[in-house]
Amino acid sequence: MTTAPEEYDVIVVGAGPTGENVADRTAAAGLRTVIVESELVGGECSYWACMPSKALLRPAAALAGARGVAGSREAVGGALDPAAVLARRDSFTSHWRDDGQVKWLRDTGIELVRGHGRLAGERKVTVEGEDGGERLLTARYAVAVCTGSRPVLPPDVPGLAEARPWTNREATGSPAVPGRLAVVGGGVVGVEMATAWRALGSEVVLLVRGEGLLPRMEPFAGELVTEGLRAAGVDVRFGVAVTAVERVDGGGEVTLVLADGERLAADEVLYATGRAPRTADVGLEQVGLKPGGWLDVDDSCTVLGVDGEWLYAAGDVNHRALLTHQGKYQARITGAAIVARAQRRLLDTARWGAHAASADSAGAPQVVFTEPEVAAVGLTLDAAERAGLRVRAVDHDLGAVAGASLYGDDYRGKARVVLDLDRQVLVGASFVGPGVAELLHSATVAVVGEVPIDRLWHAVPAYPTISEVWLRLLEGCRG
Repeated sequence: MTTAPEEYDVIVVGAGPTGENVADRTAAAGLRTVIVESELVGGECSYWACMPSKALLRPAAALAGARGVAGSREAVGGALDPAAVLARRDSFTSHWRDDGQVKWLRDTGIELVRGHGRLAGERKVTVEGEDGGERLLTARYAVAVCTGSRPVLPPDVPGLAEARPWTNREATGSPAVPGRLAVVGGGVVGVEMATAWRALGSEVVLLVRGEGLLPRMEPFAGELVTEGLRAAGVDVRFGVAVTAVERVDGGGEVTLVLADGERLAADEVLYATGRAPRTADVGLEQVGLKPGGWLDVDDSCTVLGVDGEWLYAAGDVNHRALLTHQGKYQARITGAAIVARAQRRLLDTARWGAHAASADSAGAPQVVFTEPEVAAVGLTLDAAERAGLRVRAVDHDLGAVAGASLYGDDYRGKARVVLDLDRQVLVGASFVGPGVAELLHSATVAVVGEVPIDRLWHAVPAYPTISEVWLRLLEGCRG
């Protein structure tokens, strides 16, 4: 050690949105808090995921909206300006500089230690700096691991690693538009990046091993997104396996060898085939846990299998809900739990209690910013049935709602709610169509609040808005 141990009340490892929110909550309660980060303060969401991806997608959605209405359609000419879109994207990442986020930490009273943090025993974290020096931090109350997740490349594809494939980081941060882009994977990252780069002029082929897109959502969501991608010119292929990837000397075009023998050439290939926790090198073995795995936690985000209730894990790293907003939600729960234990107060871990992240399983919302958009919260019909609930789905054609027809000519979309027949509350809702992201919070309130259908009936949607679909859905629920 190059310095004597440094004592804090709380140590947070990882300065992404989750770690920042844990630190914010504990610092606000008067606990001396330090946050450790080896990359940019602000994390994956700020620089390589949510913000840059949505900055790439928004111009295409705005253009599609204008082209979707007679009158504005005639005023729109030409295609997107890739240089302007990429410059706007760069502004939203602060040009991959974290000065603003570091200033926020400083102004909030949170200390920052740059370097790679590893657990070193009970309430201890060592930090290896860029210069090779090491510091030992100790915590009076808690250590929170908020190191997030990383993209996973399939290990059984010969030549893949040598071909330098894109992951979400390269896909959201590329300084130029590739002429030809192959995307492997039909989940959220795959469909959003196929949408974005096709709109910017790339020839895009989307290769999916299964038989549909967005497999964790309602089937109609993947079907309508498939139609939208194909209408935009994306070559969507299902039931496709990549058996090898070739790139001579790591440069030039990349060739994908498919299971049927076809050789597919592209300028870049994006693999969007899953994520794994960033826990391989954070010292889990020092506290009796297995390195590289997801961290099991209870509803207060306290890590299971470690005595003393001092170790927490929030965000992607605990695998409860790999969504930035859910990580921030867990962070608020975690911070509150740390503060309560520091003040020797009992935790309220009952369902929907102050120290229970109940919404992770009951009402985690998600938006997929494709054309059309997909917005969903809670359980799908299939998931509800597998959970043993007695449920019924109520569907409605979004395009038949007056507000939707005003929003865009030839509006196409679909809405579904999943009704728990025994409790007469909604346990899930899904919307697909242009602009449906803004419908989602009302659905989230209904699901998380477990608002009875008889009471929801009195929440009158304004006319003429797309939200009027709620009236039709509730009519279907009441029968």
